[in-house]
Amino acid sequence: MSDDAGVTWRQVATLDDLWEGDFIGVEVDGEEVIVVHLPGGELRCFQGMCPHQEILLADGKVDFEAGTITCSAHEWEFSMDDGRGLNPRDCRLFRYEVKKDGEAILVGVPRDGRLRRLRHKTEQDA
Repeated sequence: MSDDAGVTWRQVATLDDLWEGDFIGVEVDGEEVIVVHLPGGELRCFQGMCPHQEILLADGKVDFEAGTITCSAHEWEFSMDDGRGLNPRDCRLFRYEVKKDGEAILVGVPRDGRLRRLRHKTEQDA
């Protein structure tokens, strides 16, 4: 993902904190996010609270083989590819830009002032 004038880059971890095949939940600029480090080195970052009842997704299950993130409370399931809801299908997780800068893991926080944790219904991220 390219740099965008609409985001502020924040360091959330280092590669020593988050190895390939693992995930971490962190707070960035007042929002909970979940960062997953896919086998092969790619990083993905999503809102860290389930849109159903704001349960921390880092307390749930991340299945790298199935490519899913599952909430621990009511088993809402999301695609690790793009955050779309798999169960139920009418929701999605906001996907943050994420990149490596040397050993640092940076998340791009949009500057639009919108909350990212309450995205019950499918909508455009732009």
